[in-house]
Amino acid sequence: MPPQYLFDIAPLDLDRTLFDQEAIRQANPQRGDMEMLNAIVHANPDQGEIIGYKDVKDNEFWVAGHIPGRPLFPGVLMIEAGAQLASFYTRTFLRWQGFIGFGGVDGVKFRSPVLPGQRLYLLGKKLWDRHRRVCCNVQGIVDGSMAFEAQITGTQF
Repeated sequence: MPPQYLFDIAPLDLDRTLFDQEAIRQANPQRGDMEMLNAIVHANPDQGEIIGYKDVKDNEFWVAGHIPGRPLFPGVLMIEAGAQLASFYTRTFLRWQGFIGFGGVDGVKFRSPVLPGQRLYLLGKKLWDRHRRVCCNVQGIVDGSMAFEAQITGTQF
């Protein structure tokens, strides 16, 4: 049985931009090559849900070396993209201030490659937040297939 999405995305308009890259920059500190979100297209804070995306381009810093002749978006950058989605959610909807950094990553599974020219949708679902820590399940979806999943914990510094 294929893995299930965190929530039903079928009725959602994934082409509608709720927050553009400039709005993301208001919440997230990453810049330049380390900006892993292009837009937020869905948010349901009452249910702890968020969806954003990253357009994977063929001129990104990692393309030449990972892997020559067959570039694959590195798994560690998929996790970073998921963490940035969770951080955006936490700062925007939970109204946390300050820096939110990695506190842990669990249950990571890479299921299919992500290639230059593809759009990686990132689904996030908040599990809990307490004591300056937040935990979210995150999935990456490309062309209807799950590329990765992870549980990411963030810590407020």
